[in-house]
Amino acid sequence: MEPAVKIEESRTSGTSVEPETILPPQFFDHLRIDASLQPEKRLMLAVLEDAVGTFQKYTGAGNRRMRRLFLEAEEWFASNDTEWPFAFVNICHALGMDPEYMRGGLRRWRERQESGAADSPKVVRFPFRRVNGRRHSVTGRPVGLRRSA
Repeated sequence: MEPAVKIEESRTSGTSVEPETILPPQFFDHLRIDASLQPEKRLMLAVLEDAVGTFQKYTGAGNRRMRRLFLEAEEWFASNDTEWPFAFVNICHALGMDPEYMRGGLRRWRERQESGAADSPKVVRFPFRRVNGRRHSVTGRPVGLRRSA
């Protein structure tokens, strides 16, 4: 029994060397990493862009399917639910945006559309979505080039 006590004492001494586990966010927390390089944030940005595009595209739609898509997007924006990772509020916080500011902007945009303002654009384009990832680049075949066999 005595050797077990000695082994236990040697394990608890302050001279043991054990590897420490450090997660990448802990190691790189001092660096400012661009959101376009983080796949999760790029996915969140794509979800947000799709919802805004659906909201804008189907505002005032008469078709029942289009109206349902608009109402789903509108309901998603209005929700304060934080249980789901891709809830509107969670996406805004992850991307550093204010949910109330986004809601106000969408509300003002919709009011302008309903008032029939001729100078307001129908759908807003998102230049920040044009960022390609590091692994993929989807491009079309240049015009005039033949398909190789």
